[in-house]
Amino acid sequence: MQPSPLPRAAYVHVPFCRHRCGYCDFPLIAGRDDLIAEYLRALEIELAEVDGLPELDTLFFGGGTPTHLSPDQLRELFSLVTGTFTLANNVEFSVEANPLDLTDETIRVLSDVGVTRVSLGAQSFDTEALTVLERDHQPKDIVDVVERLKQHGIRNRSIDLIFGVPGQSLETWERTLNAAITSGVEHVSTYGLTYEKGTAFWKWRASGVLHPTDEETERDMYALAMEILTAAGFEQYEISNFAREGFACRHNRVYWEGREYFGFGPGAARYLNGTRSTAQRSVTGWLKRVLAGESGIAESETLSREQRAREAVMLGLRQTAGIHLDTFTDRTGFTLRELAPEAHDRFLRDGLLEELNGYVRLSREGRFLADTVTAEFL
Repeated sequence: MQPSPLPRAAYVHVPFCRHRCGYCDFPLIAGRDDLIAEYLRALEIELAEVDGLPELDTLFFGGGTPTHLSPDQLRELFSLVTGTFTLANNVEFSVEANPLDLTDETIRVLSDVGVTRVSLGAQSFDTEALTVLERDHQPKDIVDVVERLKQHGIRNRSIDLIFGVPGQSLETWERTLNAAITSGVEHVSTYGLTYEKGTAFWKWRASGVLHPTDEETERDMYALAMEILTAAGFEQYEISNFAREGFACRHNRVYWEGREYFGFGPGAARYLNGTRSTAQRSVTGWLKRVLAGESGIAESETLSREQRAREAVMLGLRQTAGIHLDTFTDRTGFTLRELAPEAHDRFLRDGLLEELNGYVRLSREGRFLADTVTAEFL
């Protein structure tokens, strides 16, 4: 069996933050900047396993907060990665950032190394929601940094927003959406607040400190995002993502289209030669293993042909364009219907799925129940 062509996408996880927000369950460590030098050494060890300077179309630094590193540490981080890969001429080079980290010096580092896309963890333009979410910036900070990124030549500025925040009303959510539009960004991601087991928010909900937004209001908030952002010229190209023409995130599409990718750092996933692997989530555990010369991988799974097909349905239906039926069959060896015939027919009949021009996709109503629909195909 011939190995798969090398991936043309890579993800690097940078696990440092100044504070762990109460809703966050990502692999990160706060208040341990003393570990950054060890992290960079461990990352260099992982990157040394890559042979031959593969070319990348997309490179994504996520976290944690990559921009929590100092400018000199950021330069070292980028140098390690860009010394391992060749970047295509039209590479999408993304970095996640916290608004308050983006001093002019840090932005210059991003610009100098060739970053093309910055994703800001804005979360809200409402001061009360920002307080609940334990964010350390104010709405004016978001507007300021978007403008300064533009001045430094970074064309694609994206922001993340959270709805369903305790105490958030439909009116304050609408004001946040409108503020995002007028801020000058090209991309907006909207996520319903989740309460993940092990987070502070999970505990506070259980003890009655936090009162979740009711499902009907959350549904109205998501519907409002689709309405307002679309009317303002943002295309909804994925369940949670909206972009002006030409600014959709190409890296995330690698995941949604089931293509393979490199992954480095604690908690990072990688998908190579049909095998999906995930690194140790504990930052200190990952450091200990990698610096000792051991693999940082915690678990691996080689997917069967049918598993890959079922996963392709789950990922493909996230995209509003849906799944091209002939292409799906050519790639997987299965028709979409044969993976779940009863559910397929029922969802088409009930209007949660729709078939158009050779594609099957979630209807607008189906987007509200995306998890329910896709679960039937897994």
